Amino acid sequence: MKSDEVQRRLVHLGGAVFPLAHLAGVLTWPQLRVVYAAGLVAALALEGLRLVVGVEWWVFDRLTREYERSNLAGYALYVIGSTAAVLAFEPRVAVPAVLTLAVVDPVSGLLADNEFREPKRPLVLAVTFALAGLIAASFVPLPAALLAAGVTTVADGLTPVVRGHVIDDNLTIPIGASLAMWAALRLLPA
Repeated sequence: MKSDEVQRRLVHLGGAVFPLAHLAGVLTWPQLRVVYAAGLVAALALEGLRLVVGVEWWVFDRLTREYERSNLAGYALYVIGSTAAVLAFEPRVAVPAVLTLAVVDPVSGLLADNEFREPKRPLVLAVTFALAGLIAASFVPLPAALLAAGVTTVADGLTPVVRGHVIDDNLTIPIGASLAMWAALRLLPA
């Protein structure tokens, strides 16, 4: 695996710092929401500079994939998806959704060995489902965790393209997992 891909995975894992800081009591839920909102503003500003103004930084060249060069980069979609989850949902739903993105997505990518085929191999999807379910089950009842794991697996396994724009799993995993847990907590028996 190329060094740039390893660095991408490490950046992904770094996203776990904020929800873990909340779980450790370093950040309150309102403080965490402010951190994510500020991160969203910063990411959108950086993407505006990159896509509209044409400012290029070495980090973009190293950590963005080819399809991200003229679209929102994966890190921005990561921030958008995570911020949406944190702002729209309660901690027991948003925290596991963001942790799933931070931990499960890079593990899945490593197991897929950077193969951009769809759907991913069954073993990769099974590991994705198991890890996502394990993380979610630490916060919500099993039915909600399993539904979130299923949604995460689908989001990780498929990458839709809408009007030439890749809908990256960095966006769909935290939003989809949050929605799944939220709906399951209201509709399914614990």
